[in-house]
Amino acid sequence: MQEICWGIIGCGDVTEVKSGPAFAKVPQSKLVAVMRRDAAKAEDYARRHHVPRWYAQADALINDPEVNAVYIATPPGSHLEYTLKVAAAGKPVYVEKPMALNYAQCQQMIQACESAQVPLLVAYYRRSLPIFQKVKELITTGAIGEVRFINIRLYQPLSPDLNPAQLPWRLQPDLAGGGLFFDLASHQLDLADYFFGPITEVQGIAANQAGLYAVEDVVTANFSFASGVQGSGLWCFTVGESARTDRTEIVGSAGRIEFATFGYDVITLENQAGKQEFKIPYPAHVQQPLIGAIVKSLLGEGTSPSTGVSAARTALVMDKIVGK
Repeated sequence: MQEICWGIIGCGDVTEVKSGPAFAKVPQSKLVAVMRRDAAKAEDYARRHHVPRWYAQADALINDPEVNAVYIATPPGSHLEYTLKVAAAGKPVYVEKPMALNYAQCQQMIQACESAQVPLLVAYYRRSLPIFQKVKELITTGAIGEVRFINIRLYQPLSPDLNPAQLPWRLQPDLAGGGLFFDLASHQLDLADYFFGPITEVQGIAANQAGLYAVEDVVTANFSFASGVQGSGLWCFTVGESARTDRTEIVGSAGRIEFATFGYDVITLENQAGKQEFKIPYPAHVQQPLIGAIVKSLLGEGTSPSTGVSAARTALVMDKIVGK
């Protein structure tokens, strides 16, 4: 390939700013087609984003001869189906996170892409963001000594417009695999994998305390890595506004690092030298650094930090935590 010509299956909200515009901003990459089942919305997206073609059927986009790589941006419930089709067409697959409804589906996707000899990449884009690369640099350069543990806390209040009779797809297990834990904690657990390698032992408890929907609304977990680093996490999505928390703490023998996973762009480092803060803004299109790495990997000029294999590890950890 001399240029990556992308097609998007599912040009919904996530593609408006986070990912869609980035495909045209990365060298040797362009967006040539989009698909959405609602034809009017697909046409509108194509017009607003200056995309040459739009479709209302996924098969039509997959078989478009100009499309040589496909980004699957639908909810996880259809990731397996579309990945199998794209792989069968012999085209690289870039799929949104979480990778699938469960680890078993992830394995099917990996096997299909391996059999078709096409790459499988997953949108855990935080691995490529400068702010989290800085966290990894602080860890690997010994800024906090030997790492002892990572502690993840994410507490969010209920959405004020939540309607139990018409739940968003992120709270429908057949579309999302679970609740907000699967949507949000997947990023945090994938970052832990990025920082310290695969999680080798894990246990957890998931429950529904508020009874407003069928999936979990509170999750606790303990886990460990091959290196001996320990980890814990607590996620709750029914707290009061005053309890809202997004905090990851990494503690070592000589200091600690603290940061938020979602939005806040400051890292705090405390060690023998005192307290330092690193402000590292997010890019306008947060997936652009990862898409840039993926394009280079598809052109044979580098590797992607997020693959089907690494993403499947996070899926397995989440399955074990909730007892799937």
